[in-house]
Amino acid sequence: MTGTTRSSAGLSERRRRLLFRAWRRGTRELDLLTGRFADAVITELTDDEVAEFETWCSAPDLDLYNWITGSKPVPPEYDTPLFRRLKAFDHGAAAV
Repeated sequence: MTGTTRSSAGLSERRRRLLFRAWRRGTRELDLLTGRFADAVITELTDDEVAEFETWCSAPDLDLYNWITGSKPVPPEYDTPLFRRLKAFDHGAAAV
């Protein structure tokens, strides 16, 4: 897999930027984790969830990767229902 499988057509500018950022985090492993999740949920996110996802994109790659994979505890400000969906999405995809 080389990147997004979802077209950005029909998305708002903000969601297009977020989809792009989710696929270009800086490390391929993190691109795959956040990018696949963004492909799957970008159209259904509320504006607050989009803002939360944008915050994740500002976190350092290694921290975000470790939180998603469970290597390090998730800080309380990131431990939200949407972040738990991302973690569950990753584990569900890995089991396939």
